[in-house]
Amino acid sequence: MEVTAERIARHFNGEIIGDPDVKVSSVAKIEQGKPGNICFLANPKYENYLYTCKASVIIINKTFKPKEPVEPTLILVDNAYEAVASLLDLLNTLKREQKRGRSWLSKCAWSSKIGKGVYVGQFSVVGSKSVVGNNTQIYPQVYVGNNVTIGENVILYPGVKIYDGCKIGNNCILHANVVIGSDGFGFAPTQDGSYKKIPQTGIVILEDNVEIGSNTVVDRATMGATVIKKGVKLDNLIQIAHNVEIGENTVIAAQSGVAGSTKVGKNCMFGGQVGVSGHLEIADGVQLAAQTGVQGSVKQEKAVMMGSPALDYRTYMKAYAIFKRQATSK
Repeated sequence: MEVTAERIARHFNGEIIGDPDVKVSSVAKIEQGKPGNICFLANPKYENYLYTCKASVIIINKTFKPKEPVEPTLILVDNAYEAVASLLDLLNTLKREQKRGRSWLSKCAWSSKIGKGVYVGQFSVVGSKSVVGNNTQIYPQVYVGNNVTIGENVILYPGVKIYDGCKIGNNCILHANVVIGSDGFGFAPTQDGSYKKIPQTGIVILEDNVEIGSNTVVDRATMGATVIKKGVKLDNLIQIAHNVEIGENTVIAAQSGVAGSTKVGKNCMFGGQVGVSGHLEIADGVQLAAQTGVQGSVKQEKAVMMGSPALDYRTYMKAYAIFKRQATSK
């Protein structure tokens, strides 16, 4: 898919210097730009590449003044760094084929309601009394259970499984093999030493604009709902346990786990392999470094923590300096 500099400039409300009709089809680093590429100059230390770059279009800040003539067409924007994500999204949207219709190898229950412009791929199943919103894309081998509600413009990539009763908001993206609504890990010990399964009767609710990476699992609640609030981004290989609540716009990196009934605030950031124990509360804006183990509630907003058990990062670094000194002195 090719797009003109003029179309890109309109998207950013930017100003063009050069040929507005030049076309680009891909994004490249400014040091590797070739004809047909669009590049960015956001960091001044790469300025020298601006004068040698062979890309067709380069996006720069409006405040930047080139010291030499520039051959590619320039698009001047308020913030070139922020424009990167927006441009990639634009190109991806233009390039993505909007599939429609149902494969004859798929199966949608007669009592389900399928919106306009929906695509249902081969060997996918939509259960009884489920609702699928307009323009949603259900790729091959997806299972949607009974009484499921899926909003508009949702993308379910191959192998996604959504169990009965769960609710998916608008503009959500679930990557391959995501599981929504599997049973929470609930077992009651008995007198003979065995464990009796506790029925998991709740659901999972994903609010709008949630994106979940491949092989991540969100368990249904024992009672009530496990809730992933709007704007949350979960990486691959994450476990979200029963009755957890993840606040708005929180991001969690791969191989992390949040145990049952924990409430995570909004705008939090968890690094990879973070572990959070059950029945805790994590305040808004908390940042947890990779491999942090949280065993108690974090009540201070915007706290930055690391280590296991988790400590304030300044305290942890002081303690680590002592550990390292003792270890190397032997």
